[in-house]
Amino acid sequence: MRIWVDITDASHVVFFAPIVRRLEDDGHTVTITARRFAGADLVLRRYGLGRVLTTGHRGGGLGTRAVGLVNRTAQLLGSASSGRFDVAVGSHASDFALAAWTLGIPQLTFLDDERLRRGNAVNVRLVDEVAVPEAVPLATLTALGTPPDKLFRYPGFKEEYYLHDFSPDAQVLASLGVDRRHVVGVVRPARPARGGDAPSKDEAALSALVRELAGRRHVTLILVARDAGQRARFLALGAPGLIAPDGPVLDGASLIAAADFVLGGGGVMTREAAALGTPAYTVSSRSPAAVDAALLAEGRQRRAAKASDVDVKKKGDARTTLTTPRDPAIFVDRLLELASRRSRRARRGPPAGGAGSAPPV
Repeated sequence: MRIWVDITDASHVVFFAPIVRRLEDDGHTVTITARRFAGADLVLRRYGLGRVLTTGHRGGGLGTRAVGLVNRTAQLLGSASSGRFDVAVGSHASDFALAAWTLGIPQLTFLDDERLRRGNAVNVRLVDEVAVPEAVPLATLTALGTPPDKLFRYPGFKEEYYLHDFSPDAQVLASLGVDRRHVVGVVRPARPARGGDAPSKDEAALSALVRELAGRRHVTLILVARDAGQRARFLALGAPGLIAPDGPVLDGASLIAAADFVLGGGGVMTREAAALGTPAYTVSSRSPAAVDAALLAEGRQRRAAKASDVDVKKKGDARTTLTTPRDPAIFVDRLLELASRRSRRARRGPPAGGAGSAPPV
């Protein structure tokens, strides 16, 4: 079969890579389109995945975003119109959903529970199937207009699946000059406040913890900053035990596996820590998304308001396997099953006005 995979963010590369490998190992042909955004093309290259690059992310106002949507949709249509794909899969991208819908390709979209917004209400009407973690309440999904018969609710969370094949680099701490005898923490701040020049409330709370913890003997904290400005703000704390690599950390999972704890503002790295059994702490004061709320309830993620909330000690045997193995083959099977069906649009026929008419919402 011919499968189309669309990538819009570097984090999506990590998730889709084991799915792509399994599809190709089974003899299927996979074509990847990737948006130039957040280093996605660099991560694709690191994973050895071929790709067709499309226009980058357009920020700014509504008009600018609309232009970006039109331009990338046109690029995707141009790339995919001759592909004769059996199925398409992506992650909550409006341009991709619209392009696959226009071409009548059965499509599956993955929704991140922390990114459920009103904009998804159009996407879920265009796609044939919506994949979400079971932790996301059904009421939240139906409020977006997702029919229950479109839902594929899978157990666990995405990080558990893409780490299924993970093999950590035993030299990751040595490559950063970290003494393995020290208690090692990974610090992952939340995204900066809008504009990037001022710390968010969560970043300010995290800075206070970092200042105290990185001032202790035999404690090393490794900062994985979001941008250069954030890195500079943390270095300005003058904490002696703080290391701040200059540039992206390409093997964050190995770093988490080697660390004794992870401290951050929630998000991917704290969920990766929970998956790998590394103690995870969040300083976030925001209401957690569904998966993070479930991890907090299970004790696999904990809140830290002060330094004493963090258990600063060696975690013992370093984990190299998941606490709960989740095989990404479940998504391969779902894609192939979807490929055997015609898309909802194809079954229904084109709307009045032809293929160029606006989709029903």
